[in-house]
Amino acid sequence: QVQLVESGGGLVQPGGSLRLSCAASGSIFRIYNMDWYRQAPGKERELVARVGSGGSTNYADSVKGRFTISKDNAKNTVYLQMNSLKPEDTAVYYCKMMIAEFGTYGNMDFWGKGTLVIVSS
Repeated sequence: QVQLVESGGGLVQPGGSLRLSCAASGSIFRIYNMDWYRQAPGKERELVARVGSGGSTNYADSVKGRFTISKDNAKNTVYLQMNSLKPEDTAVYYCKMMIAEFGTYGNMDFWGKGTLVIVSS
């Protein structure tokens, strides 16, 4: 079974920085897209950033220039460096990876359980 575990959330003041990590483990043959989503209270879950298997990146307009997604293929890990944080960045952050497992056909999305980020003074 594939598992994704996020870490790095916490309380930070406006203007501060945090770095989130998400590590995948299990019977992994190949990882395709690696994504970070977030869900604020009372709002729908939204895509924050994506890094493709080839390294291309995409960002939500609200985080462009402040957040950076990166990955370490050898560690099956994706990171989200968050700078210049704002109160509106407060949310539970989830990672999602499209993964092909050994011994299976095709690929599927796996989600982590989330890590809470609170931006407040």
